[in-house]
Amino acid sequence: MPRKIRDYKQEIIKLGFVERSGKGSHTNWKHPQLTQIVTIAFQDGEDVPRYLEKKLKQLKAELEQQDKEIKE
Repeated sequence: MPRKIRDYKQEIIKLGFVERSGKGSHTNWKHPQLTQIVTIAFQDGEDVPRYLEKKLKQLKAELEQQDKEIKE
């Protein structure tokens, strides 16, 4: 069973993303260490599409890489 958007939002909040302005069902999320903005265009009860899951994995990898570079 696919995850719901509300669970996805909770996870990105734990990673440090902050919600920015949005319009309608669109919400924009920004992380202070990343230049990319994540746009979620779904209601909380809907299933998370694959492209958003892939995007989350990519963003996690970028954050881990930055943390690794800082520690070195």
